[in-house]
Amino acid sequence: MSALANPGLVVPISAFIMVVLIVAVNCIKTMRTRELQAHQELRMREMEHERKMKELEIEKAKIELEKARLPKPVGSVPQ
Repeated sequence: MSALANPGLVVPISAFIMVVLIVAVNCIKTMRTRELQAHQELRMREMEHERKMKELEIEKAKIELEKARLPKPVGSVPQ
């Protein structure tokens, strides 16, 4: 109990602990910011991919529609 009451020991240890806590909080904040940026980037890529897939699906449907509209030659052999 006397070691806790000794200000010559408590003040430097508490100052060191305070610095460690400040650095830890700053590191956690930086990590969280980077994590949020990574999630945002991933979501943007996912949305871009979905958009491209929809465009390809629409283009595929257009091509199939054009093929269905073309008249088939009379003497052609089915494949």
